[in-house]
Amino acid sequence: MVDPSPARSPGVDPAPVSRPARPGSPLRAAIPLPRMSSSSRQFLATEAGSALLLLAAALIALVWANVPGWASYESFWSTVASIRIGELGLSHDLRHWVNDAGMAVFFLVVGLEISREMSVGDLRSVRAVAAPALGALGGLALPALLYFLIAGGGPGAAGWGIPISTDTAFLVGVLALFGPRCPDRLRLFLLTLAIVDDVGAIAVLGLFYTKHVSVTGLVIAFVLVVALGLLRWLRVWRLSPYVMVGIALWVAVSASGVHPTLAGVLVGLMVPARATQSAPGERFRFYGRALIESADPGRARLAVSAARSVVPANDRLQEALHPISAYVVVPIFGLANAGVHLSGTTLASAATSTVTIGIIVALVVGKSVGITIGATAALRTGLGALPGGVRYGHLMSGAVLAGIGFTISLFIADLAFASPALRDQAKIGVLAGSLIAAVLGSLLVRYLGERLPMCTPDDETVTPPLPPLPWLDPSSPTP
Repeated sequence: MVDPSPARSPGVDPAPVSRPARPGSPLRAAIPLPRMSSSSRQFLATEAGSALLLLAAALIALVWANVPGWASYESFWSTVASIRIGELGLSHDLRHWVNDAGMAVFFLVVGLEISREMSVGDLRSVRAVAAPALGALGGLALPALLYFLIAGGGPGAAGWGIPISTDTAFLVGVLALFGPRCPDRLRLFLLTLAIVDDVGAIAVLGLFYTKHVSVTGLVIAFVLVVALGLLRWLRVWRLSPYVMVGIALWVAVSASGVHPTLAGVLVGLMVPARATQSAPGERFRFYGRALIESADPGRARLAVSAARSVVPANDRLQEALHPISAYVVVPIFGLANAGVHLSGTTLASAATSTVTIGIIVALVVGKSVGITIGATAALRTGLGALPGGVRYGHLMSGAVLAGIGFTISLFIADLAFASPALRDQAKIGVLAGSLIAAVLGSLLVRYLGERLPMCTPDDETVTPPLPPLPWLDPSSPTP
């Protein structure tokens, strides 16, 4: 077999391909279609675009629930939809399909992110994760305590888990829109905090908001989790076995009485985040050359499989599901759950409700103070350190911003209260508290970001070297 690669000097690697062309030959003729500008595509690809979609969906839900004919909002999401095969089937209303099945995809992406960060990311280093982790624990404990002190003695006691979670999409989106220049290190700190926060919220969801448990369903779910572990141990790199076992696990967990979104987290944690093959490049080159030698369907299939096997299963599944979760599932969740009919009676009840007041205080005060105390304890004891360029002022302003509790907070509110009145009061508290935290956090992070610049090198005692000549104006077009 002849090596088709061009000749090159020994020991000299070819130039890397940063943006390869799309595979396949160009079309002889193409129908011109309207396209978004590159800036629009880039914006929608950021967390800010995802957060704005979620905000737009929440506003649409609020408007829909308060215009003439507002009853259509609740009647639409109460429509029953069924999936049946013979005598077997599942029937839920549309809201429960979104909350149970759609949010399983959201929690699957969260589980994938947690697994990746613990395997190859920033959660591997104890000292790097100590400050945001202890901050997240403080941000979980203090809001729950404040809520219980305010509303724990009444019928709203079950809602203590509502204000404990931070909405990662809104947090990072607001930071992208209103944050300081060079926000990468602060973003990394807050993302690590949000991941630990998600772990705690998921644990609370599974332990305290599960009402009826079926032992048979739990046993089947346990066997399926073992099957996922066996797939991981066998170094299975294809996604289809994980997906099929994951769907079966969702059905089993749903039948067990535990909330089925936990199945998404378990699958995400089990999908390998590291490459499962040694020297995968050699295998890819072998099948690629075989395809060049003879372009037949069998060799093409093997070459495609070899290319996929190079990338860890976690990355491939996250690339496929993250856009669906961020731009479809979460906005639809906001549309299905944020609609509250704000009648005079509802607003009057919320204004004096310990549930509403407790959630607002817990999100605005509990989150900011709890995160600041926890992170400061890690820093003062030497257990953790802030990333380069991040100061205490950034930490405190980010802690205020972390009071945005939306997705999981609305999710737990739906589980905590069977009473529609208490559920509406809780949702008003979540919306009001998140809005206050977003406004205060945005003002603080912008104000302190301008006065405590973050565009500094990691080691401030060493002056970074100047770039090589010639020096060009970065704003001028590249020749």
